[in-house]
Amino acid sequence: MSTPPEDNLNNIIRQIIKKSLFTERQIEIILKRRNLSARQFDISKGAFYRQVGQCQGKFQALCCSWILFRAMGIIREEDIDVINRLSEQVSVIKNSDVFPERIEEVMFVIQELLNRTCKL
Repeated sequence: MSTPPEDNLNNIIRQIIKKSLFTERQIEIILKRRNLSARQFDISKGAFYRQVGQCQGKFQALCCSWILFRAMGIIREEDIDVINRLSEQVSVIKNSDVFPERIEEVMFVIQELLNRTCKL
């Protein structure tokens, strides 16, 4: 796998992070720990590793929730297909330049698909 550009948090990714369980800093730490970023942090080692622990806990909780929702039938196969397609499209978009006026449109489409997929 190729190494992404140093700043791999474009505006669409930043908008998605705002709606996620993770902060931008935590995503950057996860990228660094998975060797997907060479970014250096201007924080103490203790603070960095405390954040690593928080990230790991959140990531495990996210995975446990995913397993639980799949096992209970809350997330259906068609939901997984939608989420996978969205992920693939965002992956392509994150590596390209998106005009600022298009960001709102892209986020609207993502939100609409998530609203339908996550409807209870």
